[in-house]
Amino acid sequence: MEGKYAFFGGRIVPVEEAKVSVRTHTMNYGTGCFEGIRAYWNEEEDQLLVFKLREHYQRFLNSCRILYFDLPYSVDDLCTITLDLIRREGFRGDSYIRPLAYKSDELIGVRLHNLTDAVTIFATPFGRYVEAEEGARVHVSSWRRIDDNAIPARAKIVGAYVNSAFAKTEAQLNGFDEAIVLNQDGHVSEGSAENLFIVRDGVVVTPPATDNILEGLTRAVVMQLCREVLGLPVVERSIDRTELYVADEVFFTGTGVQIAAIIEIDRRKIGGGKMGPVVQDLRDLYFDVVRGRLPQYRHWCTPVYVNEPVPAGIA
Repeated sequence: MEGKYAFFGGRIVPVEEAKVSVRTHTMNYGTGCFEGIRAYWNEEEDQLLVFKLREHYQRFLNSCRILYFDLPYSVDDLCTITLDLIRREGFRGDSYIRPLAYKSDELIGVRLHNLTDAVTIFATPFGRYVEAEEGARVHVSSWRRIDDNAIPARAKIVGAYVNSAFAKTEAQLNGFDEAIVLNQDGHVSEGSAENLFIVRDGVVVTPPATDNILEGLTRAVVMQLCREVLGLPVVERSIDRTELYVADEVFFTGTGVQIAAIIEIDRRKIGGGKMGPVVQDLRDLYFDVVRGRLPQYRHWCTPVYVNEPVPAGIA
């Protein structure tokens, strides 16, 4: 079942009405930005929970700021619109929400300023982004990650994802599940559209924001859970390519990919060639968190349906 509605032109309309012209600026020049937000179904409570809703929209508006967008919506406005949209859909299962800001003018001429800013939001039922979550086989891409002084990776810019598409297609056409990309200095940056962690000698390591990564919300959650629940030290530092090969465990994180174990890189087995104990514990913990089963992290989950109060700050 696909979504039936979209927020478009300032109101919720049937998705068939949410259309733009082939002349639209963003379609021609990639001058848009987006977010990816997941909602998880809690069967025991008969409730759909949107994970980190406010934080996603705060990042969305940060991306907009970088791209000269001036939207007439606050974080609270966007949260309220999204909840109204999902209630209209009536989803009873895991779902994915896609807000998109775009330059709606129908004209020729590449720029970011003096254009009309618009926003649309749609949602769809959604399962896995990477099928092999328990054991992905990946390679280090020949394509380098875009640089902050070229197209900043910390903003989810529509046109920037061509860089991700190059890496992902190269990986899959060569028989791998995913790609790892290096930055211009040759250090590990992230996956094609995922943050990356390694585990070495009981320490969890992830590249810093300055290595041209998206400042991932799932990444931040994983770092917090490692420290607070699993008792593992977490270090942000640059990672060399060959460190990947000798790591005890390697894994991806992200809203789409969730937490995915990497068991092989460039035809080399990682650790024992299967999901390791840290990733297994993190996956078990993460899926309890996003489905609202851990009271200490319940405030990260916004209920869609009205049998539970909405967290403070969301109208």
